[in-house]
Amino acid sequence: MILRVVERALATRSVGRALVATDDRRIFEVVRSAGFEAVMTRADHRSGSDRLAEVAARLDDCEVIVNVQGDEPLISPLTIESAIDALINDEEVSVTTTSEPITSALDVLSSDVVKVLTDERGRALYFSRAPVPYPRAAVGRYGSLEAALSGDPSLLALFRKHTGLYVYRRRFLLEYAAWPQTALEMAESLEQLRMLERGASVRVVEASAPSIGVDTVEDLARVRAIISGTQV
Repeated sequence: MILRVVERALATRSVGRALVATDDRRIFEVVRSAGFEAVMTRADHRSGSDRLAEVAARLDDCEVIVNVQGDEPLISPLTIESAIDALINDEEVSVTTTSEPITSALDVLSSDVVKVLTDERGRALYFSRAPVPYPRAAVGRYGSLEAALSGDPSLLALFRKHTGLYVYRRRFLLEYAAWPQTALEMAESLEQLRMLERGASVRVVEASAPSIGVDTVEDLARVRAIISGTQV
């Protein structure tokens, strides 16, 4: 899975170099054995972005750092490219990330699927593991959120899934890593909330193709079926 993510990152037009940052010697050896670059980091990082910042601090020859999380084997190079372009073309934002429609009620209800809310300009308002926004009137009619989603599938259009990708201005990433964790970040276990709580502007762009973050055994089975062409 890690090697597939590296390959998709390197297939992106604007990406000149891909490094796997890990504190696991097994991952390090697998990546190096396949001919890709890997860097060992400290094991005490609070999030993936903090781990990334340790490596970025040594890379003084680049201004933009892309964080493709290792559990996104289906991420499209075009999605990565869109996020890079959005950062380069918008001086007001410090970070860009991506989202895609949610098409399954199970994904709305799953705490493993992170939902994102944006304003009219595409700036992130909030990220949550909870089903946000909450369709209060529909839930009142049907008796529960699960029943509302089943009875009125059009409600799915309210929800957006956050994709495991960030593009940072390097100077912001290093600043971010120096901040203490925030209450909402720790409550939801979502590193991007540290950015919002400190007032950073995060632009959310549309993913070019659907992706599946592998957080569970069921996710892994779905991804394997897609890659092997056996998904029904």
